[in-house]
Amino acid sequence: MTVSKMTWRPQYRSSKFRHVFGKAATKENCYDGVPITRSVHDNHFCAVNPRFIAVITECAGGGAFLVLSVHHTGKVDPLHPKVSGHRGNVLDIKWNPFNDFCIASCSEDSTVKVWDIPPHGVLKNLTVPWKELQGHSRRVGLIEWHPTANNVLFSTGYDYQVMIWNLDSPEAVIKNPVRTISHHTDVVLSMSFNTDGSRLATSCKDKKIRVLEPRTGNLLQEANCKNHKASKVLFLGNLKMLLSTGSSRWNHRQMALWDQEDLDVPLLLEDLDGSSGVLFPFYDPDTHMLYIAGKGDGNIRYYEISSEKPYMHFLTEYHSHTPQKGMGIMPKRGLDVSSCEVFRFYKLVTIKALIEPLSMIVPRRSESYQDDIYPMTAASAAAMSAEEWLSGIDKGPVLQSLKPGSRVPDSYPELSSGLGSKGLGNSLGTRRSQSRPGQLQLAYIQDQLGNKEGKECRSKTSVSNGQDPTLCSPPKTENELRLKFHKQQEEIRRLREMLNQRDVRIKQLELEINNVRNSQGSH
Repeated sequence: MTVSKMTWRPQYRSSKFRHVFGKAATKENCYDGVPITRSVHDNHFCAVNPRFIAVITECAGGGAFLVLSVHHTGKVDPLHPKVSGHRGNVLDIKWNPFNDFCIASCSEDSTVKVWDIPPHGVLKNLTVPWKELQGHSRRVGLIEWHPTANNVLFSTGYDYQVMIWNLDSPEAVIKNPVRTISHHTDVVLSMSFNTDGSRLATSCKDKKIRVLEPRTGNLLQEANCKNHKASKVLFLGNLKMLLSTGSSRWNHRQMALWDQEDLDVPLLLEDLDGSSGVLFPFYDPDTHMLYIAGKGDGNIRYYEISSEKPYMHFLTEYHSHTPQKGMGIMPKRGLDVSSCEVFRFYKLVTIKALIEPLSMIVPRRSESYQDDIYPMTAASAAAMSAEEWLSGIDKGPVLQSLKPGSRVPDSYPELSSGLGSKGLGNSLGTRRSQSRPGQLQLAYIQDQLGNKEGKECRSKTSVSNGQDPTLCSPPKTENELRLKFHKQQEEIRRLREMLNQRDVRIKQLELEINNVRNSQGSH
C-alpha cells in the first residue's frame, strides 16, 4: 500500500502592496478656500506637477483656473491672481509632462490655449497665452499631451473630432491641426495613450471603445459590448490590456478588462455598486496598481493587476467622509520616497472649498531608499521631438531613477546624438521597457560613457528650471532681484552637485557594462 503525500499550497498571493494605506494630509497641509468649479463635466478639474497645482475655479464671466505653488498650503487668498484668458468656462487642464511651467486648457469658447507660467507662479492675472489653437467648431471638453513626443497635444470636443496639434509651429495662433480624426459619432468621454504613444484608446457617448493609430487616425479596434456602457478608458502600461469603467445595462457601476488586440469580448467584467457617480480609473505602471475613485464618493478602491488570470486582485479600500468632485495626480518624480509614498491624489472637496492631498504609502520599517517599490520611471524629458513623431518614429519614455541624488536624464537632442541615429534611438525606446540585456543596450551604455565628459555639465547650463534665461525680463523691484539672486544660487548649487555626481555615474555605467557582458556570456 502506497501513501500519497499531500502537498500544502498557500491560497494567498505574495504582494509588496497588500498593506498599502491612504494617509490624508493634515488641515494645514491642505489648500483651503479654493472656489472649485461647479461644472457638471466628468473631468478631473485639477492638474499637478512637482512645482504647481492647478484647479479650475468658479468665476463670473469667462473661464479661469488657479495656479498655486505645491508648497502654498493653508488658506488661499480669495483675490489670488488667476489664469483667465478664456471667454467661456474652462473644462479641462493638463500640465506639459516635459515642462513644469507649461499648461494647456480647453474651454466652452471652442479654443485650446497653452500658457507659460512664470517661474515664481502667477503673481498677476494671466490673460495672454503662449499659443491659441483654433480648430474646433464647438466647445472643447478634453485635452491630452503625447506621453513621449515633445509639444504634441490632442484635443477633442462636442464637434466629435479629435485634433492633433504641433506646438513647435511658429505661429501664436494655430488654426490648422496636423491631423483630424473623425471616427466618432458622438462626444468623446476619455482618451488614453499606451506607454510609447503609438496607440490611442477612446471611450465615446455612442457606447463604443476604440483603439486608434494616433498619427494616421486609422481605426484598429472597436468594442461594442451591449452589457457595458463605458465612460472612461485607460491603457494599462505595457500589459497590452485596456481597462474601462462605466455602467451595466441595470445601471450598476462596472469595470471591464480588455485585450487591446481583441475588443470583441471583455477578459473580465465586474460590478461594483449601485451608485451613479462616474468612476475615475488611475493606473501606476511601476507598481501595477489600479485605483478606482468614484465622483461623489469618499472612498477609493485599489487593486493589483497581473497579466495572467484572474488579472485583477482587490487589495483594500480607502474610506473617507468627504466626497470628491475631481482628482489631481502627482507624477512619480514628485513623490516623497523617504516615506515610501507610491501614489498621491489631490482630492477636490467642493462642500469645504478644499483640496486635500492623499498619499498612498507602503508600510516599511526601514528609512532607506526602497529599490523594489521604485523601479525606473518616466522622466520629465521628452524622448523625441514633434517632428520625429510625425515622421513615423515611436519611442518609449525616457526613464529615471527616483533614488535621491540620481541624475535627471537629458531630453531628446542629447539622447539622439548619444545614440548616433534616429533609428537606433527608436529601437532602444521600444526595447527599454523590457529590461533585457543585449547588444543594443551595451552599445547605448558605451556611447553614454564615451560622451559623458563635458556633456553632463553643459546639459542644462543654458536652461534654468526649464526656462531660457535670455527670455526672462530684468528684475524691476528689490524683491524680484532678491528672488533672482536666490534662484541663481540654487542653480549654482545644482550644477555643483551635477559635477560631483559625474564620476559616480561613470562608475555605475562601467558596472552596467560588466553586468551586460556577464549576462551575455552566461547565455
